[in-house]
Amino acid sequence: MKAHHTTYDSDDHGIDLAPMLDFVMNLLIFFIITTSFVKDPGMVVTQPKAETAAFRETGNILIAIRENGDIWMDRRQVDLREVRGVVERMHVERPEDTVVIIADRAAHAGVVAKVMDEVKLGGVKDIALGAQSAIEE
Repeated sequence: MKAHHTTYDSDDHGIDLAPMLDFVMNLLIFFIITTSFVKDPGMVVTQPKAETAAFRETGNILIAIRENGDIWMDRRQVDLREVRGVVERMHVERPEDTVVIIADRAAHAGVVAKVMDEVKLGGVKDIALGAQSAIEE
């Protein structure tokens, strides 16, 4: 008996990567949509209470100022000279962002004023000061 060896001439030379690329793109889209765009300052401060404090949905760039004058942005401590550069970088990424300065109730007003100046020089004109509502108690 003769053995018949047949060879297949096909164009299939490897693994089709299209389904894997589709899957990766779907994961990428999912993570982009579900990512929170709020930049957490990384520090918890004791906010002052205010009768007129109102909740705002906006305020994507958060800056925390501790009672000893330490400034926190994007989960790291920054120097006053770095505030403008960080704000400029964040503002370029998302021009519609606003800044909320969350200063400890014992923080010096001079430090808060200097941070506000640096934020304005960084290109953001809409600045809010964070406070707890005194009515909620």
